[in-house]
Amino acid sequence: MSQDARNEAKRRPDWAALVIAAGLAALAALIAWSTASHGTAANYARVGPTTFPYVISVAFFGLSIWTAFEAFRGDFPEREHQEISPILWIVGGLAAQMLLLKAAGFAIATGLLFAATARAFGRGPLWKTIPIGIVLSFVIWVIFAKGLQLSLPAGPLEHLLF
Repeated sequence: MSQDARNEAKRRPDWAALVIAAGLAALAALIAWSTASHGTAANYARVGPTTFPYVISVAFFGLSIWTAFEAFRGDFPEREHQEISPILWIVGGLAAQMLLLKAAGFAIATGLLFAATARAFGRGPLWKTIPIGIVLSFVIWVIFAKGLQLSLPAGPLEHLLF
């Protein structure tokens, strides 16, 4: 048996890529269905409000076919082992920010997100990154809430200083 024949025998579909292809196809169908189900007023222009969502749907469907084709060919490179810990730190930081945004305010909630993301990337201990994140987030809050007059949630820190 030649080397090429052995490689062909080893070649199997990339199941992760097939799942991604199925997700892209489902997203394309959802966008097309949602666009078709919304009624539109009479429109005399060739390009109306439904044109762009249909273009996006066709593009996603084309990408799903391409991804499935490549998955069956087995042309995707070998993926590296994924570390779950950094993902959990970032997702945990996002969850903490969403849960604390109204109660603790923008600066504290976003400072905790900053610290969790820094921890995920292996930067600095939490005792150092939490205060840095809160200070940076507070500066951003001052710029947006006071300087630009945009509405950002204020917590105890913001009320204490302003």
